[in-house]
Amino acid sequence: MTGPTPAVAPSPWNIANALTMLRLVLVPVFGWLLLADGGSNPAYRYLAAATFAAAMITDRVDGNIARSRGLITKFGQIADPIADKTLMTMAFVGLSMIGVIWWWVTVVVLVREWGITLMRFLVIRHGVMPAGRGGKIKTGFQTGAIITLSLPLFTWPFTTFWELCGYAVLAIAVAITVFTGYEIFRDALRLRSTSERAQRKRAARERRGF
Repeated sequence: MTGPTPAVAPSPWNIANALTMLRLVLVPVFGWLLLADGGSNPAYRYLAAATFAAAMITDRVDGNIARSRGLITKFGQIADPIADKTLMTMAFVGLSMIGVIWWWVTVVVLVREWGITLMRFLVIRHGVMPAGRGGKIKTGFQTGAIITLSLPLFTWPFTTFWELCGYAVLAIAVAITVFTGYEIFRDALRLRSTSERAQRKRAARERRGF
């Protein structure tokens, strides 16, 4: 009598990971288009916004494909958040370089984004912290702010309207970014102290009399 056939891990060479790599490739393309002529060329700015939108669509599609087709791999779990953060980094830094977003906003957002990503990797031994609803809302507002502020619409008669829209969305995005960062940090500390691994280590210390 034979036992159950072990599940075969999906190959990292799949469509979901290919879309993740495409998103990484689009990062320098988006950056070049955004920064061309110091950000003063309307045609390049439109193309930059379109490129960023296309990259964010791949982010949504590759996750759906990976989950629906059972194509979740270790490579994808590492590469996907790195691709996301790299794209957001290029967007915020690029928009600050051309004077559209204040540098302090970029610093706050990027410290949160990369800090939380690093923390997820540090606590992965205790368990995986899946992206919550707040993170998805945060990404949605960040995306809306970046696309709006990347468009060359700050010319009469659209100046006041688009500035208000763009910066209002940006303000909401920053607030949600900071709040969800606090939530994830709190949950990571809780996971680190209550996980099965933490309980085993605590029990081992108690047996040794520490």
